[in-house]
Amino acid sequence: MTSEITLFVNPTAGRGRGAHAAQPAASALRARGFSVRTVIGEDAPDALRRAREAVDGGTGALIAVGGDGMASLALQAVAGTRTPLGVIAVGTGNDFARALGLPVREPAAAGEVVAEALKGARTRDVDLGRVGGTWFGTVLASGFDSRVNDRGNRMRWPTGRFKYDLAMIAELAAFTTVPYRITLDDGEVHEVEATLVAVGNGSSYGGGMRICAGADMSDGLFDITVVGDCSRTTLLKVFPRVYKGTHLDHPKVTVYRAAKVELAAPDITGYADGEPLGALPLTAECVPGAVRILAP
Repeated sequence: MTSEITLFVNPTAGRGRGAHAAQPAASALRARGFSVRTVIGEDAPDALRRAREAVDGGTGALIAVGGDGMASLALQAVAGTRTPLGVIAVGTGNDFARALGLPVREPAAAGEVVAEALKGARTRDVDLGRVGGTWFGTVLASGFDSRVNDRGNRMRWPTGRFKYDLAMIAELAAFTTVPYRITLDDGEVHEVEATLVAVGNGSSYGGGMRICAGADMSDGLFDITVVGDCSRTTLLKVFPRVYKGTHLDHPKVTVYRAAKVELAAPDITGYADGEPLGALPLTAECVPGAVRILAP
């Protein structure tokens, strides 16, 4: 493994935490004899281009410093290669790092984990989801939660997470279920009225909402959580339970497991790792061992 390591940094992540988090990570790596260079793009496409250049150039590892958006960009650069990925999670959600058991909002501790893993050549191969040419690490969301994202992304005011809280209130007021056609592994088909369908490679999204609480990132399968045709009142009662994963016991919730799933529903956008994928229908495939993670 080359001794040159690339820090892939989002300086605005976590309201500025990204800029400060790069320093302890770089210090931990340099203390163990690694040469560190930093990549910061002008925008997401430019950042991804630079990250891919680093991987193609033979960097010893790509270390994503930021939140889930930065981790998602990094996955597009390293998935399917043997270049290991480190994660310094200092964003708002940090669900990818949380699913991997890595430190969250502790950049010095995360930097030590990455440095020790590199020094000992310790990596862990984990699964990723793939939709077309796009990779994802945590959850593909569709239905009520993606409608909240759609509305929040259209709002110019307020800024930050509060606008998504307002978007959720607005979507609850307009709440309706959606007719889904869910095809599992090119065979089993379920036609259901659903509130939402979440395809989990990882267990959580939205900063710890354990929508696919039983998902395992090393079993080659998705956990597919279907919240059925519940009322607005039921949704309000069940949704808070998602933080503990106890919503899975509710009679309106069903979980399927499959390596491939096609979701079809009218007027629904799919989001993976919080980023828009496009309108359904979409087909997601679980790719075993698609990325090497620097971890204990």
